[in-house]
Amino acid sequence: MIRSFFGHRSRRLPAPSLPGSVRVETRALRLRLGGRTVLSEVDLSVTAGEVLALVGPNGAGKSTLLAALAHDLVPESGEVFVDGLPAAAWSPAELALRRAVLPQSAELSFPFPVEEVVRMGRAPWAGTAAEDEDDAAVAEAMAAAEVTAFAARSFASLSGGERARVALARVLAQRTPLLLLDEPTAALDLRHQELVLRVCRERAAAGDAVVVVLHDLGLAGAYADRVAVLHEGRIAAEGPPLQVYAPELLSRVYSQPVEVIDHPRTGEPLVVPRRDVGDFAS
Repeated sequence: MIRSFFGHRSRRLPAPSLPGSVRVETRALRLRLGGRTVLSEVDLSVTAGEVLALVGPNGAGKSTLLAALAHDLVPESGEVFVDGLPAAAWSPAELALRRAVLPQSAELSFPFPVEEVVRMGRAPWAGTAAEDEDDAAVAEAMAAAEVTAFAARSFASLSGGERARVALARVLAQRTPLLLLDEPTAALDLRHQELVLRVCRERAAAGDAVVVVLHDLGLAGAYADRVAVLHEGRIAAEGPPLQVYAPELLSRVYSQPVEVIDHPRTGEPLVVPRRDVGDFAS
């Protein structure tokens, strides 16, 4: 049924990614949910070949902004542009060829085998020449997410971290030029957190644009080309991590005093809570 939805409609296929071309952008974006303004005057662009991390405290608007970039939420005012056109100008099938979305949680009502879940990512390409790439795309995505070993297992039987990696593989199999990932490391152990961010970097190196919501400022600092710090529905700062990670800014945004230090080997910025010796006195 999913493949038939995509396979019998005329679609404009995405153009190849050109380095530095804008894949998605927002202009004066304002969005309300439940009578509350969640995003206000957000201007942001994401280009081919880069990883952009959205960071900020709980409730800052990170996931809402990602959903707006995906055109899953419609703004009250302002616009979202995908591949140079207003997002609303693309049909759902055409959007599915241009952006793949990884939600925070992945749930399925039926006990599909893992390989079939990953293959669902190929549905948007049904009826196009790229349909011939389905098997290769699925195999490559499963290998990248390290889920090949349990391809035949039921998705319902997997742990939370394993499900998260299968969901990532589905997104990778979709082979879109824009990846929108909402907290992809939340359920993962240390090794697989690093794996996911390495995959993000690999996709950017291949010409994709990657937007990833992260709570771990260290991961964002190590792997993102740019970081957008959200605070109360606005972008408080945006730019390379070394420029954005100012202790005063982060302490204010997170309502928690922090220190920013350079990694002794790589020079990457590390953000740690500021703790005084007296805090541990009994």
